[in-house]
Amino acid sequence: MKLGIIGSGKIVLSFLPFLVQIKGMIINAILSTPRSLEQAKNMAEAYGIPNVSSDFEEFCSFDIDTVYVAVPNFMHFDYCKKAMKKKLNVIVEKPMVSNDTEARELRDMAVDHHCFLFEAITTLYLGNYQKVKEWLPRIGTVKIAQSQYSQYSSRYNAFRQGEVLPAFDPAKAGGALMDLNLYNIHYIMGLFGKPKNYKYYANIERGIDTSGTLIMEYDGFQAICLAAKDSKGMRGCIIQGTDGIIRTELSPNLVGKAVLELNDGTVEEYDDGYSDRRMVPEFRKFMEAIDSSNYAFCYEMLDKSVAVAEVQTKARQNAGIFFAADE
Repeated sequence: MKLGIIGSGKIVLSFLPFLVQIKGMIINAILSTPRSLEQAKNMAEAYGIPNVSSDFEEFCSFDIDTVYVAVPNFMHFDYCKKAMKKKLNVIVEKPMVSNDTEARELRDMAVDHHCFLFEAITTLYLGNYQKVKEWLPRIGTVKIAQSQYSQYSSRYNAFRQGEVLPAFDPAKAGGALMDLNLYNIHYIMGLFGKPKNYKYYANIERGIDTSGTLIMEYDGFQAICLAAKDSKGMRGCIIQGTDGIIRTELSPNLVGKAVLELNDGTVEEYDDGYSDRRMVPEFRKFMEAIDSSNYAFCYEMLDKSVAVAEVQTKARQNAGIFFAADE
């Protein structure tokens, strides 16, 4: 894979040390805003990336076949479209886009342009999460599922003082449901599929959800997705069944050690050790799919992303939260 990175912010800086170590990954370019160009050049120099530009056309002229879109949420849709029009494969940071309309358009465009398009949602590719799926039949009939991710945001301090940064800006597809709760939703829907019904109970300040709980109804059980950017809280996931429980010990983007506890006293543990480098399994899977022209896998994962976007969009709008992209 010859990768070009769109963005030079915190997420890129945190992932680069691991991306450069992945066998077969060649990072050839960074696209930055003019304002962040010096920062991008420093980043490129530190990690041996040969090309930096603030011009999209020039960026695409470098030797790349795939782009990693790592810019604020509201910019994902346009950059994904521009890249696929250039016949480039796309890996886009979560959330894939602002709403389900955009998600369906990008899925259709990926098919039409014969491009790969993946939402970078680490949860689904971690071995610990795959172990949860494997164990699921062993706990009997599921009765309750919970996934929680609360993390006080440094940007919330500014928000409380009246400064609205993208993380809390409804015009830029911000909020807790689009950020931390997205991992919870993918965790639950990756195991159980799309819920029959769902409702989002949000704590709303200035038109955006700073925290909230999404209740999802399945046949025979309820699933709870709780996330907060305005307060600290518990992290982790638990699935309760008639014959036992499965729990994972870290936030759903990391998953962490998986533990199976059955009513007969059986206890099993599993940890693949990737929680501290969570992006490695997903990028390896993306590379494998692209190298083997496995479009079926790509479209399967895209369908999951579209389904999550549909739940997010309807739940958000029913809670009275609207984005500029919804108009």
